[in-house]
Parts: sequence; structure tokens; C-alpha cells
Amino acid sequence: MPLINESHDSLPYIDADPSASARQRAQQLINAELSPEHTNTLHPSIPPAPEPKFSPLIQQELERKATGAPLTGGIDLTHYEAPEPPVRAEADETPKLDEWRQALQQAYKSSSHLSKRHENLTLLDENGKNAWLIGNSQLEYILHGLEKELAETKETAEEVNKQRKLAQEARYGELSSLEDTWKRGVGAILDVELASEAIRMQILEHRRQAAQQQAR
Repeated sequence: MPLINESHDSLPYIDADPSASARQRAQQLINAELSPEHTNTLHPSIPPAPEPKFSPLIQQELERKATGAPLTGGIDLTHYEAPEPPVRAEADETPKLDEWRQALQQAYKSSSHLSKRHENLTLLDENGKNAWLIGNSQLEYILHGLEKELAETKETAEEVNKQRKLAQEARYGELSSLEDTWKRGVGAILDVELASEAIRMQILEHRRQAAQQQAR
């Protein structure tokens, strides 16, 4: 729905193209109506853009990108690396129980990560191709629907323009006759006004001559 409802009367199929001087004059009239800030200010009918609302993390990342700072933090990938067994400080010193427990926990994390990764890769190998084909089929269906709608819209627009052209060309003779009649009527009015002005001037001249004779 347009922001401003306006109707412009035009007959593009039978009206003559405006001359360069007429176009220039029209552009001057348009520029006179425009404000000096029209190139960098939105039209009053256009609502202002909504203010974006980001989460604190997204806002922090946007500020980091704006300043060009390097990426820090994120997911600690060391949790998924293969752990090293506890190292003894001396030959006769055995690792403590807590060190072995931490190493075991790290090994469990790595094992769980690798198991899940292997499971996901297996599922992707088995079902990924079919999912990709189904996705492509759905996208093609949507594309065909949009192309059909576009073709119907173009066909409707062409039919409207065709009917408009036929209607204007069918009324071309009548409009030309009315325009000639109007021109002759305007010309006749001007002739009457000129003749009336000439008679008025003659009357004034006669009155002036009569006044001069009476003054003698």
C-alpha cells in the first residue's frame, strides 16, 4: 500500500513528448518544491527505523569488530584434546590421586567429544545426501511458485497496459476534436475581447473628441 495516494492524469500513448525546455521548466518547478535536505532526509511519511536491540554479548562482539580488536575467549578447545598422563617431578615420586582424577576427567571429555563427532559424521554420511536433495527440491518448488507468480504479474501488467493503450487510441479522434474545439473557443473569446477593447477605445476616443469640441 503506498504511503501517499495520488492520481496523475496522463495519456502516454497519444500525448506528444514534452520538449526539452518544458522538461527543464518542470524540473525547476519540482526543485522549487523540494527542501534543501531532501537528498539526506527521509520523507515525513516514512516511519523511522526501529532501534536495534542486541544482547550484551552481541553488542560486545560488535564493538570488538568496530575497533578491530582480535578475537579472544570463546570455546576452550583444550577440553577436547587428548590428555597427557601426570608427570612425576622426581623418579621416586608418584603422581597424586587428584592429578590422575583430572587426567581421567579430561580423557572422558575427549572420548565423549570424539564419540559424538563420530556419531554425527555417520548420520551425515547416511542421511546428509537425502536431506540435501530434499532441501533442494523444496527450494526448487518455492522458486517455481515465485516464477509463476512473477509471470502472472507481468502478464496482468501487460494486459492492463494493452487495454489502456486501446482505450486511449480509441478516444484519440474524439480528444483531438475536443482539443480543436477548445482552441477555437479560446481563440473566439480572445477575438471578442480584442474587438470589445477596440470598441471601448473608440468610445473613449469619441468621448474625448466630444469633450474637446464642447470645451471650444
